[in-house]
Amino acid sequence: QVQLVESGGGLVQTGGSLRLPCAASGRTFSSYRMGWFRQAPGKEREFVETISRYGSTYYADSVKGRFTISRDNAKNTVYLQMNSLKPEDTAVYYCTAGHPRGHTVGEYDYWGLGTQVTVSS
Repeated sequence: QVQLVESGGGLVQTGGSLRLPCAASGRTFSSYRMGWFRQAPGKEREFVETISRYGSTYYADSVKGRFTISRDNAKNTVYLQMNSLKPEDTAVYYCTAGHPRGHTVGEYDYWGLGTQVTVSS
C-alpha cells in the first residue's frame, strides 16, 4: 500500500513557475514508477509525465521542455518542476504510483488527492 500527498499548488501568473512535491508513504517507493496527471474542469484526467524506478522519464508533448519530473528515493518524494506556465496548464495535478505498461489512468494503482494549480493570464 502506498499513500501519496501532493502539495505546492497555487495561483501563478503566465510565465511563472511552481514546484509540486509528492510525498509517498511505504518502504517500497523506489520500486514504483511515479507519475503526474492533471484534470482541468470539464475535461478528462490526462497524462503529464512519468519517471521510472531507474530515473528514465517520459513527457506529454504539451509540457515537453517546460516541465521536469524528478524523484528522491531517500526522501520518498517525487517532484514536478513547472516552468513557463500557461493558462491552459490550469488543472488539479495528481501524483500517482504503479507498475504501468503505458501512460493511461487505469494502469496506475495509487493516487493522491491532488493539488490545484491556477495560471492567470
